[in-house]
Amino acid sequence: MSYRSMFRPGAFEGRTVIVTGGGSGIGRCTAHELASLGARVAIIGRNVAKLEAVQAEIVEDGGTVSIHACDIRDEAAVVATVEAVLAAHGRIDGLVNNAGGQYYGAMEDMATKGFEAVVRNNLTGGFVFMREVYARWMKAHGGAIVNVTASIYRGLPGFAHSGSARTGMNTLTETASYEWACSGVRVNSVAPGMIASSGFDNYGEAQATMIRAYASKVPMQRYGNVAEVSSAIVYLLSPAAAFITGACLRIDGGGSTERPFWKLRPHDRCVPFDGFHLDSLPRVLREEKETT
Repeated sequence: MSYRSMFRPGAFEGRTVIVTGGGSGIGRCTAHELASLGARVAIIGRNVAKLEAVQAEIVEDGGTVSIHACDIRDEAAVVATVEAVLAAHGRIDGLVNNAGGQYYGAMEDMATKGFEAVVRNNLTGGFVFMREVYARWMKAHGGAIVNVTASIYRGLPGFAHSGSARTGMNTLTETASYEWACSGVRVNSVAPGMIASSGFDNYGEAQATMIRAYASKVPMQRYGNVAEVSSAIVYLLSPAAAFITGACLRIDGGGSTERPFWKLRPHDRCVPFDGFHLDSLPRVLREEKETT
């Protein structure tokens, strides 16, 4: 079995795309889909073992991929990584700024150091990657950038640091789209809601309980999956989106339209798109399924 993309085979033939945070979750899936469409993919991350595992999967499926260990919070490391990708592939046609991470906590208890670390991970690192890819290749040759943020509406309680950074990334996306259009560079973002991925398993039991309760609170009455996010990213990278820049596409099952005065009716009418052949439920949802 191989990736079941909705896009035509060979759609990214001859193109090189960087995917940060490519060792797991949305990044892993996006790397697989792009490789299945003919792209030469460069996956970036801090955990070399995870990158090597994804590389082996993609190579087994017949794709082309290189791995690059990099902490996106380290400016010098980002510069070296962009140069390494250019050395390996000769060009950079697309950048998927997906790497990030956060922890759960009340704002009143957050240390400044912790707040700044999350902002650097989810905003500053993405900015540096955008700037260096633009300066070292896209300014002269054009390209497309997709920033992965989050569907944030009415704030993000428990994640003040991440919410601030992701909102900043949306504004950065709009700013870059305006400044860089003259170079033939398009910059967009996708804003996932609750996506069933390995990231769910990074939180404690209290947060797991909230995660399990989420599906009943959105119109589509389910979680999204990584293939549904990847499809949006690939579309925005593709020539089909040639007149789209500065946009933010929410992938949240309608969660951002939630209104307290309207009672949602339980249903199972919203069928997911299961494109990623190696996808699996995170532990927190598997355990719920086993107990019901």
